[in-house]
This record gives sequence, structure tokens and C-alpha cells, in this order.
Amino acid sequence: MKLLVLGAGRVGSAMAIDLSRDSGFEVHVADRDTGSLDRLRTEQGIPGERVDFSLSSTVRRAVENYDLVISAVPGFLGYQTLKSVIEAGKPVVDIAFFPENPFELNDLAIQKGVVAVVDCGVAPGMSNLLVGHVHHLLDSTEDVEIYVGGLPVVREWPMEYRAVFSPIDVIEEYTRPARLVEGGAVVTKPALTELEQLGFPGIGTLEAFNTDGLRTLIDTIDAPTMKEKTLRYPGHVEKVRFLRHAGFFSETPIEVSGHEIRPIDLTTSLLFPMWQLKEGEEDVTVMRISVTGLKAGVRKRYTYDLFDRYDLQTSTTSMARTTGYTATVVARLLRDGVYDAPGVHPPEHLAPAPGCVDYILKGLAERGIAYQETIEDLAV
Repeated sequence: MKLLVLGAGRVGSAMAIDLSRDSGFEVHVADRDTGSLDRLRTEQGIPGERVDFSLSSTVRRAVENYDLVISAVPGFLGYQTLKSVIEAGKPVVDIAFFPENPFELNDLAIQKGVVAVVDCGVAPGMSNLLVGHVHHLLDSTEDVEIYVGGLPVVREWPMEYRAVFSPIDVIEEYTRPARLVEGGAVVTKPALTELEQLGFPGIGTLEAFNTDGLRTLIDTIDAPTMKEKTLRYPGHVEKVRFLRHAGFFSETPIEVSGHEIRPIDLTTSLLFPMWQLKEGEEDVTVMRISVTGLKAGVRKRYTYDLFDRYDLQTSTTSMARTTGYTATVVARLLRDGVYDAPGVHPPEHLAPAPGCVDYILKGLAERGIAYQETIEDLAV
């Protein structure tokens, strides 16, 4: 099967390398950055081509000779890129995490006979799959909680953070209002709110805050209470709140010494180099998913814990592994015909399909990514 990875960044490269080791795929990559393409070609023998993802016609031409596509473009390009791939009639696994509603492309995907699995990373992604899995095990779902974060092992002042995925998408997490479900209704709260501290084995105390990570779960899971929070080292949120409230994330131009600049452009120019994960710098991914509900009259809580580390042998970041390998395992799942329903499908749609959850968990475990399941009986 000929497969094209759109995006040769940190996660895109990890996916291309993983898939290139599978004899069932002939892997190519596409990106605007010739440096990333040259590195994959020289170090891994993976061929690539330069593609401008901002042009729909160019994307359609780029994918026309492939059997399967993985989209790992930045979020602001994600929706249009996905639409272009579907228009070209190609099955696709998407980790762009764009802000638009992916279900708006469902009719087009069905019309084209295309399977499009969206939000197929770690969170959203595995969080969706496991919530969907438990939701279908229970008779009724009461409460869903998701806590997730990617962090550097070494805490370095002042931000004590590294952007383990697209930095501009990190800022989007800090500015986009968070949608939660409370009392059965969708409510919207500012990002970075309702700060709480929790302890996690292997890393200690982290702070959690509201972010807009429930995404499609709001529409697909019937539960009266659902929330998703991002994890950072304690103290990070206060610094980011200051930047946001002082206007550093504003896109409205201001005049400085006779020149108009957007504050966000200055902020990203200063922060992104500071946030850059250096070569060989280690990171971890922490996630806890908790789903509570009733089954045969018994109140149960299912918890899934993930603690994943940078891979020293392959020099692959934990976030690239946990995000990218979810997508590559799902690509194999589509290749093997385990799931073939046309339409736009977030991972929770795959959960009730026979064999899907076991296939994905097994594929990730083979790559050293293990989700620890705990099942508790609670008082009704």
C-alpha cells in the first residue's frame, strides 16, 4: 500500500519512520520544509516532495497516486487539508487537531466512499477511543474526566515547558474557550481556569486547567458530566495567564514606534525559541482517563493511566510516540480492513466495532506504549 504522510515535523517524521519499517507500506512524505525532507531521505531512505499545504489543488495533486494518507499538518491548515484529501477520494488518518467541526465533512466522505479517522493522536485520540470503549461497556455513563500533558523531564526557568507539538497550537490551547459538560448541558469557560493539583506516579504533583479537549466527545458521548484538562508543572499557568491578560496573545495590531505589529507575532518570536525541544532533550507524556457509570446495577469506575518516556534508543520524543504511533496503528487497522465504514470518524466511533480497541492497544503495546487499566466498584 502506498502511503503519504503530510507533514515531516517531529510527529510526522516519527510516523513515517515507524511505517517505513512495515513491509506492507511504501511510505513517502510531503512538507514545505526541504530540510526535514532531506533529513528523512538521507537518514532513513524515505522519499519526499515539497508541497504547499495552503493550496487545495496542490494537496489533491499530491495525494492522487496514494492509497492512504496521514495528515500531520498544523491545526490552522488541518480542516482544508482534510477536505482536499477527501475530495481526492483517499482514506485518511488525521492528527491535525483543527478547531473546525470535522463532522461538517461527513457527507462528503460518505459521498466519496472515504474512511476518515480524525483526532487520531493521544488526546484527542486514545482518550476518545477509551472513553468510547467504556461508554459501550456501561449501561449508562455518568462522568468523564481526562487529564493529559506533555512535559520536559528537566524543568528550566522561566516557563518550565517545551512545546512537544506545534507551538502555535499550544497557544491555541491557552486562548480557545474550553467546552465542558455540566448537568447534561454544554458550558463554555475560559481556558486556564479551574486550576487544581494532582499527583502522578513517576513525576509528582502537576497542575491541571481547563482546555478545549473534549472536542467530538461532546456530540458522541451521552454523559451528564465531562471535562478535559491539560497538565503542566506547578506555576506555569500563572505565567501564561499574565501573558494572556496583558494582551501578548492578541491578534489586533498595535502601533509601536510608528510600526504596526500584532502582539501575538512578537510573543511567538520570543517564546518559540525558548519552547523548542532541543536535540536529545527528554520528555514525558502523562494521561489519566476516568469514566464512571452503571453496569448491571453496579456503579463502576474505569481508569486508564499512561506514563510514557522519551525513547533513548530511537531518539523519539514521547509526544511523537504517543501521538504518532496511535495514527500509524490506525493506518494499519484501515489497511487490514478491521474498520471500513465510510464517513468522518473520531476514535470513539471505532470503539464498538469488533476488534478495533484490542488491535490498537496491542499495536501500541508492541511499541512500548502501555495503558494501565483499573476497574473499581463504587457505592451506588
